[in-house]
Amino acid sequence: MKKISVAIVGASGYTGLELIKILLNHPHFEIAGLFGSEGGERIEEIYPSLKGVFEAEIQKADINALAEFDLVFLAVPHKTAMTLVKELYGKTKIVDFSADYRLNQKNYEDYYCPHTDPVNLENSAYGLPEIFRDYVKKATLVANPGCYPTATILGLYPFVEYIEDGVFVDAKSGVSGAGKKLSTTTQFVKDNENFFAYNPVKHRHSIEISEKTGLDVTFVPQLLPITRGMQISIYAKLKKDIEPLEMLKEIYKNEEFIRICDKPVEIKNVAGTHFCDIFAAKNKNMLFINTVIDNLLRGASSQAVANANLMFGFEEGLSLPKIAYVP
Repeated sequence: MKKISVAIVGASGYTGLELIKILLNHPHFEIAGLFGSEGGERIEEIYPSLKGVFEAEIQKADINALAEFDLVFLAVPHKTAMTLVKELYGKTKIVDFSADYRLNQKNYEDYYCPHTDPVNLENSAYGLPEIFRDYVKKATLVANPGCYPTATILGLYPFVEYIEDGVFVDAKSGVSGAGKKLSTTTQFVKDNENFFAYNPVKHRHSIEISEKTGLDVTFVPQLLPITRGMQISIYAKLKKDIEPLEMLKEIYKNEEFIRICDKPVEIKNVAGTHFCDIFAAKNKNMLFINTVIDNLLRGASSQAVANANLMFGFEEGLSLPKIAYVP
């Protein structure tokens, strides 16, 4: 079988690196091009861990060149992605890591910026396979969900019709979730032995969670002094009496990468994998939901590969990582 040619735009970022790691072991996808905003660098010089494993030059992103690939991963910021998709749509299959095609136009423009490619908002599928698998299979443009929304929506989804509107989401992430670009909140002396909330209530991912669940959400993200992984704690009021764990087990009984746990979940058990671990418990009419994922994998790169697998008719879990970084 001829290999499917793959381009990664934004290869020098953390999610680009994780894509490379996964795709190097994929039986059908072949990394045929690395691209960036400038070009001229080599991936093994940016990440010396790749020396002797995978070495390639990063080229400047070019629409004509990208259109020649069978599949393009866009690991680029919002606004940049829609500029590329507007020119590429219909010429190749695309998995977009940015927020540009996750939301309806009003919500996007309220939280981000004016949308320059609203036509393709209707052509995109939201790439959370457990919920939108059938749409992803038919799509040529998939909007890869954000990391916080992935972990939150997977936790909320089984309970949406059983809880009252007005949900509180306490979200904690490792520093890699902020990307490689240095900021005042990602310096070692700021983060080491420290723990703090950032952009509470107004974070952009709150509207993504609300739009996909139909719930009003108060979302508070916090930064953990760890490299990767995130834990979500969700607090909601029940409208009906249910057994939370039994409901989770029933809803997700056929999902390979959802693990229902009998005690609160831990980041370490999913770091380096595509798994989402979920726990839930109730106290009278109050519901507690607890989820963990690897923000760079299930929250970005491995989910992107899962979506690509579905788009090309392969088994969803093909080449997705299952072994956690333990100890």
